[in-house]
Amino acid sequence: MLISTKGRYALRVMIDLAEHQTESFIPLKVIAQRQEISEKYLENIIKLLVKAKLLNGLRGKGGGYQLTKTPEQYTVGTILRLTEESLAPVTCLEEGASACTRMSECRTLPLWQGLNKVINDYLDHITIADLMRQGEIGDNYVI
Repeated sequence: MLISTKGRYALRVMIDLAEHQTESFIPLKVIAQRQEISEKYLENIIKLLVKAKLLNGLRGKGGGYQLTKTPEQYTVGTILRLTEESLAPVTCLEEGASACTRMSECRTLPLWQGLNKVINDYLDHITIADLMRQGEIGDNYVI
């Protein structure tokens, strides 16, 4: 499994919006500048997030984007499944995949099913709020 820039940038956008939450909407241009990501590329990512109702969007003067929920309510798994379409380690475990003719005799299937479970369980237990806390000052103490 390789997470694309779309998935990584979507997480950065969500963290950015969470860290700069206010009553007003945050313009795409501002997010793009803070994250050093092309505004044009971010437009496509933002469209996905708005369509999935993870963000609210407002056009025109005073427009921009804001979270629809609190940072604790967004999981990394939800965001990555939206942007990556699948987190499955092999195609036969992707949602909607047709059954493999070798499934009943596949010696590696339990391995891939276990890995798929570990990946999804892990990513579904990390929230945007958790990612925000990881970057806090003083959070880098080493013994």
